[in-house]
Amino acid sequence: MSTDALIDLLLRDEGNVDVPTIDALHSLLDDSTIDSSNAPLGVAEAAALVRLTAHTLRYYEQEGLVCPPRNTAGHREYGPAELRRLVFLTRMRLSGMTMHDLRQYVRLVEEGDSTVPERRQIMIAQRNRIRRQQRELALALVATEYKIRTYGGALPCSPS
Repeated sequence: MSTDALIDLLLRDEGNVDVPTIDALHSLLDDSTIDSSNAPLGVAEAAALVRLTAHTLRYYEQEGLVCPPRNTAGHREYGPAELRRLVFLTRMRLSGMTMHDLRQYVRLVEEGDSTVPERRQIMIAQRNRIRRQQRELALALVATEYKIRTYGGALPCSPS
């Protein structure tokens, strides 16, 4: 499956995380599966694909989180490896990972395999934050459901 197709599958708004989605995410984040036969994308195309703004992509580059090569005209070219990095970054930002932690994580990745234990600790800490967020959201959902049940299907007040 191409990088574009994998990203599209992952970003569909279906609300469930099933086995094919998990497998697609694994394929997308595993560098050994990179298919370099796809033509690289420009900033606008890459931004649209991962549902970010071109400004955000440039910001991530400025922060050292992604370093797309440039073509002979000086334009950024986002290939599969850069797109995969962007998917990872967007998932981590969505889950609340700080820019500081992302910069640290990317720096460790670039230092190589000797940093795997440190990267693992960063990911464990992030997983713990996500699990806490899930518990907090579950409580918010319970409170919302309670209020809906309390109102018993009453019509909302009409504006005067």
